[in-house]
Amino acid sequence: MTGAGAVPVLFGRQISRRWNDTMLGFAAGVMVSASFFSLILPGIDAGTEIYGSVAAAALSAGLGIALGALLVAWLNERLPHEHFIIGPEGADPGTLPRIWLFVIAITIHNFPEGMAVGIGFGGGDVKNGMSLATGIGLQNAPEGLAVAVALRGQGYARGRSFLIALLTGLVEPLGGLLGVALIHASVYVLPLGLTFAAGAMMYIISHEIIPETHRYGHQNRATTGLITGLILMMLLDVVLA
Repeated sequence: MTGAGAVPVLFGRQISRRWNDTMLGFAAGVMVSASFFSLILPGIDAGTEIYGSVAAAALSAGLGIALGALLVAWLNERLPHEHFIIGPEGADPGTLPRIWLFVIAITIHNFPEGMAVGIGFGGGDVKNGMSLATGIGLQNAPEGLAVAVALRGQGYARGRSFLIALLTGLVEPLGGLLGVALIHASVYVLPLGLTFAAGAMMYIISHEIIPETHRYGHQNRATTGLITGLILMMLLDVVLA
């Protein structure tokens, strides 16, 4: 889906900043909905069954969310990377080529999404895994287009911009494999793992996606996209449940 979203760049199609922010808002909405309906709530349900206590399950969910957000925040501080809009962040990149700084930034973003899907399937609930995979796939399309368009703006050729956007999507299956491995390590990891992935995604939504969609004064359209994405993902979760 990341590659599919980037296809228009091969044909020289340009999208307005307004439309780009609307689509990224949609992606944020899907992620918010997926975090709660497909990760946090199932995590609390699984914790209640495993620990035998709703209070313990809720505390485990809170711990998982906090740990997920803290890990992404730590990576954001420690790894040298560069965003297309806000510029360089993290450690001193030294002589690392600029394109790799972009790739690292996208990796920090995409890895938790793949991990969430892996945990969803690894927990044995195929329907929940399918719901997550569908939702994450939907929000990857506008992200793939945004990456490809941004690379074109940096002077990269059409084909190379598309290829780099496509390759960034391959980070997610790696995250998925890690998610499956964590869940198979112990049944007690499932509640924590689900909410951990949610916390990581919530950090990305608040720290990167929403601020970027509001940077050029398109907050109304971005918010409309967010609400639309949230509702669509909620409906998918209910239908596929």
